Amino acid sequence: MFIGRQTELNVLEETYKKPGFQMTVIYGRRRIGKSRLITEFIKDKKASYYVACQSNLQDNINKWSVQFFSDLDLPMTGATFSDLEDFLRFVAANCNSSEKLVLALDEIPYIAESDNSFLSRFQVAIDTILADKNIYLIVCGSAISFMEKEVLSEKSPLFGRRTNQIFLKPFDYLDSAKFVPSYNSEEKAIVYGVTGGVAKYLTLFDTSLSLDENLINNFFKTSGYLYEEPINLLTQEFRSTTTYNAVIEVCAGGANKMNEIADKAHINTSILSYTIKSLMTIGVISKRTPMLEKESSRKTSYEITDGLYRFWYRFIPSARASIEMNKGEVFYNNYVKDKLHDFMGNVFEDMCRYYTLSQGLEGKLNCIVTNVGNWWGPDHEHKPTDIDVVGIDNASRKAILGECKFKNEAIDKEVYEALMDRRGLIDKRYTEVQYLFFSLSGFSKWIKDNADRSIVGLITLDDMYNVK
Repeated sequence: MFIGRQTELNVLEETYKKPGFQMTVIYGRRRIGKSRLITEFIKDKKASYYVACQSNLQDNINKWSVQFFSDLDLPMTGATFSDLEDFLRFVAANCNSSEKLVLALDEIPYIAESDNSFLSRFQVAIDTILADKNIYLIVCGSAISFMEKEVLSEKSPLFGRRTNQIFLKPFDYLDSAKFVPSYNSEEKAIVYGVTGGVAKYLTLFDTSLSLDENLINNFFKTSGYLYEEPINLLTQEFRSTTTYNAVIEVCAGGANKMNEIADKAHINTSILSYTIKSLMTIGVISKRTPMLEKESSRKTSYEITDGLYRFWYRFIPSARASIEMNKGEVFYNNYVKDKLHDFMGNVFEDMCRYYTLSQGLEGKLNCIVTNVGNWWGPDHEHKPTDIDVVGIDNASRKAILGECKFKNEAIDKEVYEALMDRRGLIDKRYTEVQYLFFSLSGFSKWIKDNADRSIVGLITLDDMYNVK
């Protein structure tokens, strides 16, 4: 079953219907579902889809041509091509004006990195061989930094040839839930939290098993698919992973300021700056500043925002000895299971921000929310505090504040009053028009009796999954 990605499919379909040559670049982190998106799109079309291998150009041309023959059912057994241009002339000869041919090349970085001339030659071939043909070229890659620098940037030989591009991102919490439809809302949220909404990881959860069994099987066994996954991904992205691993480890331990990370990881700031930038490019770490403050704010922090990395680096390093002794289940039951709600704290906040933005854009809140984030700084008594959700309507200068609790207890008076005490802390140019409380376990009688529903929203996790 193909889940979600309707927006991306619409882009591909609309581009496909345009006359003449078109080109789409698809990129995104590994396991995100790029290949699945392409195969879903081409399933009812005249198309050829080739995944490049880590080999030289000629070897890839040979394999690409064999794939092309097979996909188009051409009786060309034993046919070979002397070079890239020769093969693409053959491709052009096998398309016609009545039916567009989709030519998909996946993992283009593998070819480009093996032959420095490939991108330039590919560009010339597009201009001289393919440009006047009824061909839809889809180019895809997982190495995000490579795709941005070598394929999409102005310096790329391919610049100006593409019709559009798709940066494929993880599923949101709602689409992620479709992979585990029989789970309850709490279980769905945890699955989203530990997978980060990455398609491949979501498919690993077998709903005939309990959530605990799935977590143990995937993370806490040496045979588990996710047991070594973050390390494998780093190895595929970077030549040496030592520095990157050290930075992620200290961030997982709570360090979030540049100087603090550098000190704990024993890395000088110039190397750290490059390392963090690289980790941000592949989506592991994000830079955050309090809502309505400048990007250059001294309050800037760096946090692990990839769900898999966040979960893995919190629990797996200390569990390795147990897992290698085939006692991963024991470790999970004693040291992980009871900490899942604590782990989900930041994940739940992200979910609530997504909910606030989507509901605000649909006009279902007290203002049209066009931006969302969080805020931290001094309270009215100059003590450090934070606000989990800050939704902003930039046009009318209105704001929504929110508090999130992923706990086995209902939100009560104390939490309610704490958020109300934070009124006026964000930029005073914004009028606060609504206060949202998000709770895993609902709300106390006091809250239900005393909350002014005209300006206060009480939202349970079930509500968040039942949005229409």
